[in-house]
Amino acid sequence: MIESYGFPDPRQASDYGLVAVGGSYHPRMLIAAYAAGIFPWPSRELPYSWFSPNPRMVLRPEDLHVSRSLRKTIRKQQFRITRDTRFEQVIRACAAAYRPGQGGTWINEELIQGFLGLHRMGLAHSVESWRGRRLVGGLYGIGLGSVFCGESMFQRQTDASKVAFVHLVEKLREWDFRLVDCQVYTDHLARFGASEWPRDRFLDELEIALEDPTRRGSWSTRGYRHPSVPSRENEPELTYDRT
Repeated sequence: MIESYGFPDPRQASDYGLVAVGGSYHPRMLIAAYAAGIFPWPSRELPYSWFSPNPRMVLRPEDLHVSRSLRKTIRKQQFRITRDTRFEQVIRACAAAYRPGQGGTWINEELIQGFLGLHRMGLAHSVESWRGRRLVGGLYGIGLGSVFCGESMFQRQTDASKVAFVHLVEKLREWDFRLVDCQVYTDHLARFGASEWPRDRFLDELEIALEDPTRRGSWSTRGYRHPSVPSRENEPELTYDRT
């Protein structure tokens, strides 16, 4: 059982990546985990399990690759893209999404509540794809320093989540983000330009990225700020409990 927000050194974990078991999904514990290069990946057998696999799937925003067919879809403007307008709907849709070869979702209710807390703190963000007034795709993750830790995505219409992902990465590039943490390999992410890094390289570059200011608050395209998030002038400096 984890007695504090300190985690074992992920560099000492096996390539499989299991770092620790136990604790909770309190927002502050989630912050400490992501700042240490660790993410929650619960299962029925290990309900509170924390991972840092080797290798790690990473995308530099400037390396984003968009296929010709997807560019054509984007130019047609089939989807309207927003940010941070339906965070809870997005995370619950991700939890409910069918994933072939997986025995259910790892996004349980306690984890959802932890991420909702991070969203209220202005640290967890969503990107939404709309077709008319219908939410047809999206993704969510957490932004710390100049790294965005992607968690999950869903789509109810072809290419809806891909267009949301391209929108996000292009915005992160505009904001000078260094890394998009994609966690583990998938062909889908590789086609976007993500690649596998040795864990030590990822952890080294994560430390550098966390020295940059965190873009805290709503990322909404409408400039909305959640009422529980204070103005930037009054925000305390974000610190990471990683020991």
